[in-house]
This record gives sequence, structure tokens and C-alpha cells, in this order.
Amino acid sequence: MGYRLGVDVGGTFTDLLLFDVESGAFWRHKTPSTPHDSSEGILTGVTAICAKAEVDAREIEYFLHGTTVATNAVLEGKGAKVGLITSEGYRDIMQIARSLVPGGLAAWIVWPKPQPLAALENTVTVDGRMDARGQELRPLSETSITSALTTLKQQGVEAVTVSLVNAYTNGLHEKRIGEMVQDFLPGIPVSLSHEVLPEMQEYERTLTTVANAAVRPVVSRYISSLRTKLADQGLDGNLSLLRSDGGLMSSQKAEEHPVDILMSGPAGGVTGAIWVGRNAGLQNILTLDVGGTSTDVALIENLEPRRVRTTDVGHLSVRASSLDVKTVGAGGGSIAYVPELTKALRVGPQSAGAVPGPVAYGKGGEEPTVTDANVVLGYLPENLLGGSFKLDREGATKSVQKIADALGIGLMEAARGIIDIVNENMFGALRMISVQQGYDPRHFALMGFGGAGPLHVNAVAKLTGSWPAVSPMSPGVLCALGDATTRMRTETARSFSKFASETETSELIDLLSEMATQTRAELLSDGVDDADISSEFEIDVRYAGQAFEVSLTITPEMLEQGGIQGILDRFDEEHNRLFTFNMDSPHEIVNLRAVALGRSLDLPSSTLPKGNGDPSAAKIRDHKLWMDGKEQDGVIYDRSKLAQGDIIPGPAIVVEMDSTTLIESDCVATVDAVGNILINPAEGE
Repeated sequence: MGYRLGVDVGGTFTDLLLFDVESGAFWRHKTPSTPHDSSEGILTGVTAICAKAEVDAREIEYFLHGTTVATNAVLEGKGAKVGLITSEGYRDIMQIARSLVPGGLAAWIVWPKPQPLAALENTVTVDGRMDARGQELRPLSETSITSALTTLKQQGVEAVTVSLVNAYTNGLHEKRIGEMVQDFLPGIPVSLSHEVLPEMQEYERTLTTVANAAVRPVVSRYISSLRTKLADQGLDGNLSLLRSDGGLMSSQKAEEHPVDILMSGPAGGVTGAIWVGRNAGLQNILTLDVGGTSTDVALIENLEPRRVRTTDVGHLSVRASSLDVKTVGAGGGSIAYVPELTKALRVGPQSAGAVPGPVAYGKGGEEPTVTDANVVLGYLPENLLGGSFKLDREGATKSVQKIADALGIGLMEAARGIIDIVNENMFGALRMISVQQGYDPRHFALMGFGGAGPLHVNAVAKLTGSWPAVSPMSPGVLCALGDATTRMRTETARSFSKFASETETSELIDLLSEMATQTRAELLSDGVDDADISSEFEIDVRYAGQAFEVSLTITPEMLEQGGIQGILDRFDEEHNRLFTFNMDSPHEIVNLRAVALGRSLDLPSSTLPKGNGDPSAAKIRDHKLWMDGKEQDGVIYDRSKLAQGDIIPGPAIVVEMDSTTLIESDCVATVDAVGNILINPAEGE
């Protein structure tokens, strides 16, 4: 019998989900995170969940982990001191950067330009040059390399990046410099741009490789320490980490290419939503992952998430594939306030976080938050986490009363105003990944998860028109579920940069076949069986003169049947969907990518016993709550006692260990075969 353990480390809790591959049974556990050393919280959770499931750690075959170690290293400026080696004449590449300034008009006046990850004093140049076709124009000067390395050694760099002009076409010069770095600076990790990102555009390639080098020592220390500690506990199964694009990579690859796990954390929720959607029969899903500080949203079409070619962390934007996840500062800990100038209610992005947290947590918080408003309205019962956590309703009431007094309205109106505003903020994020990308949200279900997602999903579904509103099983640990149920993935890229009219179909097929062989070899080296590996391909196309590309997924069969013209027709269709126009300019094929995927795990989901539609067996008690401008009678249910087919009319609250689901008064919920709560408008609404 094999087990898979998914572990997701958050700012407040570390979530664990242990999955029995054969039976589909699973066990979940939440334990406080240990920010000073995430592995401590993980090991505590592993011990607890193994005891709960009566499973020996040695029986766990796969340990699958979503982490924010790389993300936090960037956000907190705790990356390594990076030395950059580049071509002569390109020493200022990180300082010149791109001219794009985030924000609206005149944002450049107040925008503080972030410090480059590789400082100018730690940037050195070497003599030698490749041309754009990969031919050597000037040989490498090893004298200049020795001089450059001497400078970096004196500077005390902790990681080295090598990024030479046109290295994406021929990496021989970079390889030689890398060999000399290892001899001259033993123990210092080296990142070569033609291995990290073999694509054109010098700045993006350099920035991505520098970012990889900056987080590499931090990530490497964390992973090697975690691997050792797990082995000491007897867990010596396969350790893999979740990539930003929703796939898995071996821990060894993650140590070498940590730039691919910068958005590892949010990706887990999306992959978990895909697994839930597959078992619930939902193809198109908008995700609503609501935590204490922020809300992450994403779009899934035909059980495939949207991916983008850039990963954004704070001010850093690197060229690495990631899921298209948007984040807004709207969560359970978001603080409500009334500015003195405008006297208009605001919610977030400031957050009470985990410490001191909302007033209702009784940990010293004083500012009213979204959680406090939910408590006041009766949406959050006083007992959470199975009764082990009691909320301070009186304290929450006093904090929200300050908002009511500032606005000159009643307590309940103020509390509901806080909820309405945070719901609108979530709606705005959902519009960014649906309407602004050419998708109608009414064609998607809305799935709420995270600690507070099911509490808001019904109300947000009303705003988007996305039905059903879904509260999945174990919504509070869905990210860990995603870690446990996704598959291995790797990719490689190659710049092509030719007009479509000058390109032969056979040329593309040969190149893609060569790249597929390379990516398959990587998964084989990670222990994936050859029979379990499949390949996908992407091609970036643009109109000549454009500065951006549109990515299209293709197969060799599509190329053979439709040829180059078939790709161009698809590009025109997608360009028109995204931007509502096409151009008469020639088409240019810019980049090619090959993706290798491990076997898609058809893990089962355990089914609930069938009921007769009456949820009364799960009823805990009657309850009063405020909704639609008045106090109403509701019912609180225990989710663990609900049966398949149970119908729950709103208003109602469904509680469980890791989350709370709110069903509004004009809606009705149905429990499906695998335990998901599907909320729809009541008949006639």
C-alpha cells in the first residue's frame, strides 16, 4: 500500500494531507508554522498525521511539498550576495533594466526603483563574444576571467551568475567560465544563463539567472536540511517540490533551479482545485483562495489552468513559467478603517496577520478585521477548529462598533459593509483573470478554499454570476491536497526568431523532437518511468514589430496536419480574443518550448454514504445571523455528518475542522457524491 503526503507551509499554519493511493482515504492535519525554521513545523505535523492515520513514516512513498522559502527570500531581501559575470560592454545591464514603471500616469515621480539583485560593484565583465547564430567572434580571454573572479572573491560573493551575450545560441563560453568558477571559488553555486533560460532578450535572461542565483543558497540549505531531518524520522521516500507552473520537480532539481519554485505556494491551491473539479464533474473553475492576509484567484478551463511566461514576486518579474494567479490584499485579517479625510469605509490591504491577529482571536489585536465582522454578523460561530479555538465575540463587537460610530450607522450595517467591500475586492481580482482575459465568469463555477474561502464564496458568486459556488472537501488544506495529487513536470525553451514565411514545418518538428528528448531525459533521471512520460509543446508567435508574444500549445500531429498556416490561424484567433483586433503584419515565430509530464495520477476520491436529502442528522443547533438587512433564523451543521444528496436551504452555516461554509438566505446547497457542497440560487431567485 502506498501513501502520498502533501505539505503546504503557510504563514500561520502548516497544512498536511496524507493520501492512501489505493483506497482514496485521506487524513488531514494543521499545525502552527515555525517561521524561523519551517522544517520544525513540518516534522511536528508529520509525526501527528502518521499517528492519526496509524501509518509508519517508512510507508510514505512520496513527500510532496509547496513552499514559500524562495518567495520569502526575495520579498525579505534575504537572498545571497550575487556576483554577475557578463560580456564586455554589458556591465550596467541590471541597472539599465527596462523602462516600464508600474502604476498609473506619472507613477515614475514617486516610484522607488528597487535595488538590483546583483549590485554594480559585484558585476564584472570578460572578453569573448558569440554572434547571434552561435558562432564564436572572439575567443574567451582566460586572463580576463581570472581577473574577474579575483574581484568577486574579494567582494565575498555567495553565488555567481554567468550571463553572456547570445549565450542562448551557444553556451560553450559560459560552461568554461562555470568550470573556472568552481576551481577558483570552490563551494560557491554557479548559475549559467543558457541552462536557466535559453531564450533571447539579454536583460530578462540575465535577471532570471541572477534571481536563480540569489535564492539558490537559501533554498539549497532548506531542502538539504529538510531531506536529512525527514530521513532521521524514517521518511526516505521521494521528496519533490511544487513548481510555480503547478507541476512537480525533484528536490535536487529545485536546489539547482529554485527560480522555478518562486510561486510554489499559491500553485498548490490551483492543482488541488483541478483534482476536486475532476472528481466533481466540473470542467471550468474560478478559484478563490482566501487566507488571512490575501486572496489568490486563478482560472481553470477544461481542467487546465492558465499559465503565463513570467513569475512576479514583489518588484521582481522573472521569465519563468507559472500559473496565472492574481493576488489582492483581502483576507480574514484585513483591517477595516475610516480615513479622516474621506470618511469612507476602507478594508485592507493592511492586515492584522497571525500576530496579533483579529480581535476575535484574543491575542492582543485591537483593529477591526474581516474576521471580526464575520463573527459579529453570526457567520463565524464562536467555536472553531473542532471546538479547540474559541472566538471572542464581545471583543469583535467592540472593535466593529468603532467603525459604526465613525460612519454614524448601526453595528450590523457596519459589519456587513466590511464584508461587502472585501467581497468586491475579491470580485475585482476575479475580473482580472476572467473578463480582462476575454472569459465570461458566468461560464465558470467558483470554488472557495483556504481558511476563509468557503465563508465568502457564496456572496462572491452572486457578484460574478458563477454557479455553482463550491466548498470542496477539506477546503482549509486544499493546497496540501494539490501538492499530493499533481504530477512531475519539466520544460526547456529555445529561441527561434524567424518569420513564419521563411520556416518549414519539418524544421519545427525536428527541433521539437530534439527538445522532447532532452526533457524526457530529465524526468528519467528523476526516476519517472519512460512509459509514464508524455510531451507537450508550446510556440510563441507575434506580429512583426510587436514586443510581446502569444503562447500556443501545439502537437507534432497538429503541425503535420495543419502546417505553419494552422498555427498562424490559431494565433490570429487567440490574438483577436485577447485584444479584439488582428494585424496585416507578417507573423514571427519567436520561441519554442517542450514540456515533459509524468503520469497523471488518477487518484480516487472516497464517496459519502447516500442520504435521503434531509440534513437534520448533521444539525448542531439553531442559530441567529444578520443577512439581507435583518436578523434571520439559521442552522449550523456539522460537515462530517452530512450525507450524499443532502439539501441545505440558506441561511445556514456548515462547520468543520479547518473552515466554515456560509450559505446565504436566497440560495440552497447540495452535497455531492464526494462531499463537495454545491451552492446555487434557490428556485425562482
